[in-house]
Amino acid sequence: MKVIKITYWITTSIVALMMTYSAYTYLTAPTMTQAFQHLGYPGYFRVELAMAKLAGAVLLLIPLKSLIKEWVYAGFTFTFISAFIAHSASGDPVTYRVMPLIFLVFLAASYITYYKVKQATTKSPAL
Repeated sequence: MKVIKITYWITTSIVALMMTYSAYTYLTAPTMTQAFQHLGYPGYFRVELAMAKLAGAVLLLIPLKSLIKEWVYAGFTFTFISAFIAHSASGDPVTYRVMPLIFLVFLAASYITYYKVKQATTKSPAL
């Protein structure tokens, strides 16, 4: 059980840190404006996505009810898949295409271990 908890916190922290860093660069790096134009997105989408990533990173780390966590995991899943599709469709290098998929694996590991930890803590001992 201890290994599962450690795996959960490591994978969840990696995803949250990546999303926080990504949001920070979306808001501060001038090159990100050009990158979003290259992908065909409007300028305001960069700011919206940054705010959603920050909110998701916070919600992923704090203890919440399952339904909210489900929406955070779903939102990040859509984000990673959409990033893969956008980079692939625009002809970006393979590294740009693969990175969202790598983080999707970390997110999946976080999701699976989240439910394993939850199941272990909600089971009542046999009498």
